[in-house]
Amino acid sequence: MELSERKQKILKAIVDLYIRSAEPVGSKTIAALPDMDFSSATIRNEMAELTSMGFLEQPHTSAGRIPSPAGYRFYIDRLMQDYRLSVDETQSINQAMELRMQEFDRAMSKIGKLVSQLTNLPAYAMTSHTESVKLRRFEILPADRGSFILVVMASDETVKNKLIKLPLNVTETDLKLLSAVLNASLTEITAEQFTPELIDRVSRSAGAAASLVPIIVDFAVHVMEDCRREQVYLTGQNRLLGQPEYQDLGRAQEILSALDEETISHLPAKLNSDSPLQILVGPENVAQELKNTSVIMTRFDIGDGMQGMIGVVGPQRMDYAQIAARLSYFAEGLGRMFGKTDSELPEAPEAKKEE
Repeated sequence: MELSERKQKILKAIVDLYIRSAEPVGSKTIAALPDMDFSSATIRNEMAELTSMGFLEQPHTSAGRIPSPAGYRFYIDRLMQDYRLSVDETQSINQAMELRMQEFDRAMSKIGKLVSQLTNLPAYAMTSHTESVKLRRFEILPADRGSFILVVMASDETVKNKLIKLPLNVTETDLKLLSAVLNASLTEITAEQFTPELIDRVSRSAGAAASLVPIIVDFAVHVMEDCRREQVYLTGQNRLLGQPEYQDLGRAQEILSALDEETISHLPAKLNSDSPLQILVGPENVAQELKNTSVIMTRFDIGDGMQGMIGVVGPQRMDYAQIAARLSYFAEGLGRMFGKTDSELPEAPEAKKEE
């Protein structure tokens, strides 16, 4: 349904005022606005017609009106102006996103420490993607003059941003076109599908902003690759020194120097294997320095296309049954925690004492 320019201007004013005040808007309030050159009587007549057309509602007998759902829809589709984030707002958003990621990192680090405590062995927690990461959305936020913030949202809910300098010949209209092209062409596909032919087609469609496409693509691919990278949180290596097998300093130094995140990330275990619990004994480990140790590991579901794994490294003499039971119990609790809410981590079960 088409509205005259006057009706559109009055409807926009009513929606803007109601959003700010949550109070019905009257004709006198609208007439007092600096950019309104209509009389109160004219505005009242237009408001009555907008009401009969279904764009406004009159909540009670007062002369004030509020937007109807149809009025909000027309406002969103036709009248709403783009909101420019301030530098303070962009900083607050960035800090909030960084805090969320730090909270996840702290949670995984805490998980590793708890596993180490309940087993008295070096322990690790690891995260990995069970499916290819894709990009869900690009956002381009104007920042200070001469730059903009590119925000990339991935399918695992990772959000990354980058400040990019703006070429002199690129306008806000060009950036809007670029954003539309990016979201239409580069979302819901994997990094492997970012072919030269696709990038060339996107560049041709981006108009004056074509020079920004290679920069954006490089950043987007980096985000996807970073998302797919396994994150390892290792703790408690010094607990091996309490085991009789490692009282010899030379032997202890050999294994401690090899026991790091890189070694753990290359253990021959697949998070998507049929059995959630896996045990590697001695030579089944990848590092020569770990040939006299065993690894017990189990996985849990994090959600959003991610899985986690917790495990311990210890002497081949370890109590496999007890440690496997404890890890499985802990993993079940983690699956429930990540699957529902960020509740407290599960308590470790008490070890049964010999009578």
